Amino acid sequence: MNASPRIALERGEGDGWCLQLAGEWTLAQSEALSTIDRSLPAGFGDPAGAGQTIQVAGEVEALDSAGALRLARIVERLEQGGATVDLAALPQGQRNVIVLLKGRLPPPNTPRPPREKLLAKIGRATVAKFTEGNAFLAFIGELVVRGGKLIAFPWRIRWREVVAEIEAAGLRALGIVGLLSFLVGMVMAYQAGATLADFGANILIVNLVAIITLREMGPLLTAIIVAGRTGSSYTAQLGTMRITEEIDALRSIGISPFDMLILPKIIALMVVLPLLTVFANLLGLLGGAVVAAYRFEVSFAVYFDRLPEVVDLTTLMLGLIKTPVFAIAIALIGCMQGMRVAGSALAVGRATTVSVVQATFLVIVLDAGFSVLFNLMGY
Repeated sequence: MNASPRIALERGEGDGWCLQLAGEWTLAQSEALSTIDRSLPAGFGDPAGAGQTIQVAGEVEALDSAGALRLARIVERLEQGGATVDLAALPQGQRNVIVLLKGRLPPPNTPRPPREKLLAKIGRATVAKFTEGNAFLAFIGELVVRGGKLIAFPWRIRWREVVAEIEAAGLRALGIVGLLSFLVGMVMAYQAGATLADFGANILIVNLVAIITLREMGPLLTAIIVAGRTGSSYTAQLGTMRITEEIDALRSIGISPFDMLILPKIIALMVVLPLLTVFANLLGLLGGAVVAAYRFEVSFAVYFDRLPEVVDLTTLMLGLIKTPVFAIAIALIGCMQGMRVAGSALAVGRATTVSVVQATFLVIVLDAGFSVLFNLMGY
């Protein structure tokens, strides 16, 4: 059974005082340790007057860092009151821990650091955002300069790495992109059909599902999935290479990390994202067709016969034309955050989270910008 920590201030031999300790001074007794001062007399801190010696004695059954820290603070208060504290009666190990922790206590009356005001927080956050934006623009500039040179000499592009990235970002993502697009197509058909059926306009399910899928949901959903899956993998890969100094090793042997690691990822994603979007469009339309056929009496034949009547090539292209821009944004943010990693594996995890958030945010902002632009152009 654990014995609670106890402390008592008593008269010692002669005119001295004695601080009697007992029980277990451990973290398990943290609640009792937090109120241990209440068992001491009022005015504790100068009990015997300046110049007196207070001996610390008793039998402490167990002592860990939490109990030793509490004792160190008590000893410091006594010494601030002008007393001299004698720990010689305690075992050597306990005495050493108390003295060690007492030496680590902050100086008395240390002023607390001023709290940062709201205006300062806003300013700090604003500067951080400008710094992020400046780094992103610098990365775009490097892409234009280095990528432009390689486009002029395409045989210098590392096509083997490009093909490997296409496989990793495209083929291996077909399952998740297809499944989610199919389910979203079903959801849209259910939501549209539930309203249209009340007016006997079930056939208009085709219009809603087709236009929304091809213009917005297909490209946007695919880009968000790729940002979370592929963009984060770019950050984790490059961040790990930064920590293990593989990127420094590439530079030391004269190989540009941008040409070997970053540019192939950007090219691959620019190829993959439009193709994945076409695949997502097909699965989204199929999901809508399943719900329309089995829930709202719009057969597959009617559904697919009506598709060419409600959407045309322009509708498809308005969705696809956005995807290379999404791809560049996702790849640049993923690579930029990976190349900025410094420190430990914890920094890799933090950079990966930032990469996903920034890429998703930028994709949605770009999609909103495209919507406004297309509207102004009359589409």
